[in-house]
Amino acid sequence: MELMLPWPPKELSPNARSHWAVLARAKKAYRAACATQARAQGVRRQEAARLHLSLVFYPPSRRAFDLDNALARMKSGLDGLADVLGVDDRHWSLSIAGADQVGGYVKVEVTGCLPTTP
Repeated sequence: MELMLPWPPKELSPNARSHWAVLARAKKAYRAACATQARAQGVRRQEAARLHLSLVFYPPSRRAFDLDNALARMKSGLDGLADVLGVDDRHWSLSIAGADQVGGYVKVEVTGCLPTTP
């Protein structure tokens, strides 16, 4: 399955040094936004032991960005996706890439769904 998640807010950047209360609100809001977007795009609970997620970052502008920082900013959004998928993110493998085009979103492709064993 493939879905588009909103670009993570700047407050979630490890370099932002935001006040803890501002950071907590941003994390909560982004987690909820990503969960809502995933549900709206048809993502449902998966019966899987492991998942592979491919993330492609489409920045909101042509300004350069760091992939490590972008992934760190996505943490709470990926937690929201894990809530919807029902598969703990410790059972995920990730691949990340940056796109040359602008867009202001993160394209996520979920593959490798293996059935759980009883």
